Amino acid sequence: MDRDTGSIGGLKHPPPVTRKLFTLSIIFDSVGVLLCALINWQMVLIMLVYIGVSKAYSWHAIRLKKLAFTGWLVVMLFQGGYTFLIVNMAAENNFTSHWFDEKHIVCMILASLLIGGFYPLTQIYQHEEDSSRGDFTISYRLGIIGTFIFSALMFFVACATAWFYFNKFYEMMHFIIFIICLIPVTGYFLYWLRKTVRNREAANFDNTMRMTFISSSCMIACWCILFFMNHK
Repeated sequence: MDRDTGSIGGLKHPPPVTRKLFTLSIIFDSVGVLLCALINWQMVLIMLVYIGVSKAYSWHAIRLKKLAFTGWLVVMLFQGGYTFLIVNMAAENNFTSHWFDEKHIVCMILASLLIGGFYPLTQIYQHEEDSSRGDFTISYRLGIIGTFIFSALMFFVACATAWFYFNKFYEMMHFIIFIICLIPVTGYFLYWLRKTVRNREAANFDNTMRMTFISSSCMIACWCILFFMNHK
């Protein structure tokens, strides 16, 4: 739907969008829903909601992406908390209202905050292309430096939520491991911010992808360590 000509996602030079790509995406969605049916009908319904919202975000007839706050809020909730809900419900085979206890709700909030803080950074180099299509994203509205400040505040709230979560449901050592794993992410974030303050051109695709790689790797390492600690 975007038909980007500039860098987007993990593609520095995206190929032209074709009708075949559209068809393939529909096929993948359909196969995914059919696989959800192997679990139960609740999983199908939950996934259809996710697919519907993701389509509404990009589809030109609705295009939530063009609405700065609404688009950001949708991504934060559905790629964060709602994605956690999908995975955890399936893992625990619990699709009832009893799933919505305090622990799971805090997890949804934490996942949403992490996505909500990181997503604007992925838009920081796309201001010109997004605005040319009428997509005034939250990063565009905040500006380059404003995006860094906003993300930093979101990550701070996420860390406070993580402290509450680990302190209440596990132990303080889990939170310490979480913070240690965030040190490389914080270090690169501050380094990138310093470079960008000196030269706005540093808010580019390459630096965004490095931030994505470092943060993703550190979070994967964190959750793997905590997983083995809890199941040893």
